[in-house]
Amino acid sequence: MIIEPIISGVVARSAHPEGCKKAVDNQIDYVKSANPIKNGPKRVLIIGASSGFGLAARIALTFGGAEADTIGVSFERGPSDKGIGSAGWYNNIFFKKRAEQAGRRAINIVGDAFSKDVREQVIEAIETYFEGEVDLVIYSLATGLRPDGNGGFWRSAIKPIGESVSGATINLETEQWEEATLSPATDEEIQGTLKVMGGEDWESWIDTLINSDSVADGFKTIAFSYIGPAVTHPIYLDGTLGRAKVDLHQTSHALNLELSNFNGNAYATVCKALVTKASVFIPGLSPYLLALYKTMKAQGTHEECIEQMQRLFSTKLYGQDKIPLDGERLIRMDDWELNPDTQNQVGKLLEQMNAENFKTIGDFEGFQNTFLNLNGFALDDVDYTKEIDVERLQKLRP
Repeated sequence: MIIEPIISGVVARSAHPEGCKKAVDNQIDYVKSANPIKNGPKRVLIIGASSGFGLAARIALTFGGAEADTIGVSFERGPSDKGIGSAGWYNNIFFKKRAEQAGRRAINIVGDAFSKDVREQVIEAIETYFEGEVDLVIYSLATGLRPDGNGGFWRSAIKPIGESVSGATINLETEQWEEATLSPATDEEIQGTLKVMGGEDWESWIDTLINSDSVADGFKTIAFSYIGPAVTHPIYLDGTLGRAKVDLHQTSHALNLELSNFNGNAYATVCKALVTKASVFIPGLSPYLLALYKTMKAQGTHEECIEQMQRLFSTKLYGQDKIPLDGERLIRMDDWELNPDTQNQVGKLLEQMNAENFKTIGDFEGFQNTFLNLNGFALDDVDYTKEIDVERLQKLRP
């Protein structure tokens, strides 16, 4: 069959396996040529490893100088009667193949990271392949649901707190600018977002590893966050997402104290705004991303996930006498994004941008291509007219 991109609003409904392979290979090629990671970890667990920052971190640590072995946890689906499967399914498969070709261990555990069963599988894998200990845990789960332990679910909600907020989104299916207004979150929605996207599950995972004697001396753990400039604060920092991220930051401080018993550390890592499967849903953020991409590309400072992760591990978390932190103990990978000159230029573009000119004022092509790349489309040197052998795909396992 021939696989084409299918987009419903801002949701991709298809993935291209050969494109996913190419995307993984492109990231590997980048980190091999970048500033190498020195004195990096050797045994790494990534919770949420199949796409975005989690996948990029896994690639950087394996191929970018540290030569790490990894265990990756993700919740993905393979090919079936319902479709070709998710991009993350193929990312897992092709990453593992490349890692093993390079002589590195790459263990994929596919399942619900919130479940007891997956935690038991992880502990067993650490015992079997890592001599019982990990050096680094990266918490990079991106989900909207978390089981509440009583047969139901906590659900996250991307909403403001206190008052309604209006903003534009870019409908990738129709390529149209759409205005939207979000009503304030209820107390239940605020609590649900905290439970899903805050620090509680990260802390629970680390406690599980400590209780099973699975952390090495000098162990580190990180989780990813975002703060953004003032223009994004009404919907992000001041909303449910921001409330959850503040909880994540507070969790990093609590974990840091706990890990002092192992000469270890915990950090929340504040990343740059990017086109992701989640960010395209947030009203008001899409125009900002169009302006930011255009500005940072012109300045030569634009980074996608892989560039940020390689820079994080090579210049901040490892190989330094002292990890650079801000006043709140945060690792700031958004330093280039929040550069005053960058934000000044972004602000000027946003003042001009509207439904008629957003494709020319901002980097719409880059925004669109990045979204397509997440699912294996719009990549150079991939023949999208070539028939895909579905029977062969069904035999592949992560």
